[in-house]
Amino acid sequence: MQSNRNSQTTGQLTKTSTMVNIWKMKVNETKKRILKALRECGGYLSGETLSNQLGTSRVSIWKHIRSLKEDGYVIEASPRGYRLVSSPDLLLPYEFPGLEQRIHYFPEIGSTMDAARELAKKGAGEGTIVIAEAQTRGRGRLSREWLSPEGGIYFTLVLRPRISPAYAPRINLMASIAVAATIRKLFGLKAELKWPNDVLIEGRKVCGILAEMDAEMDVVNFVNVGIGINANTSIPQFEKTVTSLKDALGREISRKEFLSVLLMEIERQQPLLMKADLLEEWKKLSVTLNKDVRIVAPGEVIVGRAIDIDTTGALIVKERNGSLKKAMAGDCIHLREEAPNTDIGAVSRQHSV
Repeated sequence: MQSNRNSQTTGQLTKTSTMVNIWKMKVNETKKRILKALRECGGYLSGETLSNQLGTSRVSIWKHIRSLKEDGYVIEASPRGYRLVSSPDLLLPYEFPGLEQRIHYFPEIGSTMDAARELAKKGAGEGTIVIAEAQTRGRGRLSREWLSPEGGIYFTLVLRPRISPAYAPRINLMASIAVAATIRKLFGLKAELKWPNDVLIEGRKVCGILAEMDAEMDVVNFVNVGIGINANTSIPQFEKTVTSLKDALGREISRKEFLSVLLMEIERQQPLLMKADLLEEWKKLSVTLNKDVRIVAPGEVIVGRAIDIDTTGALIVKERNGSLKKAMAGDCIHLREEAPNTDIGAVSRQHSV
């Protein structure tokens, strides 16, 4: 009897959750269509016209306009109708046409990685995105603290690649290439890559990437790729190993534009995941190859010259005695630019590249 009651309760909760999700989707869709209509008009659009275009009541239009204002949109209301004056630089779902239903947006969250993991375990599809304006429990590799104040770009992308788990590290390479390509394309800055997962500008870390895999013996169930970018954050002057796009450019950027271009770049890179072209592109952007490095890996420390990466994305290091070692993961320290042994993305209490 108890089992039946539990089953009924679970079923009711699932049904309620589904209904809430459907309601949210409808709200987002209506907001998106209102914004689209206002942007296309460029001037005033009457409530009656919006009501007719969207097939909903004027009261519903008014409620959604009010909700958009609460989101930060400046919408002027007059006897002539509504006019969109300005949009906030928020990473809201309806700012990314065609992706709205894939985006889970939070003004603040503990960790986008944790939320994405829960979604992936429940069957969230390829390309699901969890975005937050700020994180309170963000983390980098080895569960290190990853400070994520407002102004940055923090998101996790759910991928379900059909590859062997051995090749999953290539996803880090793919994501870092996409970030560097986006920075170069939009701003002309010389973004470079440090093994295994950092993006640098003039030797300073601007982005960190964390990939977490759920797999069986020879099958990848999903890989969640967390990306944290110092976008419009201000870095203290005494920090010499971290930067932001704002500091590098001397101005704030459009985070919406950056994320839109980055998501397109990741999509463009995905077909290359198992191709040699991906490795060659990473090598072109790398500042680790041909450097003397110390790799602090689980259970060992490797010191020598970084000479290549193999097909899985492992770093090949030639030790001083001439032997070759492979590092699958670990902290990479460029010996002539030695810094504290940390790996924190975004603005951090352990500001090390």
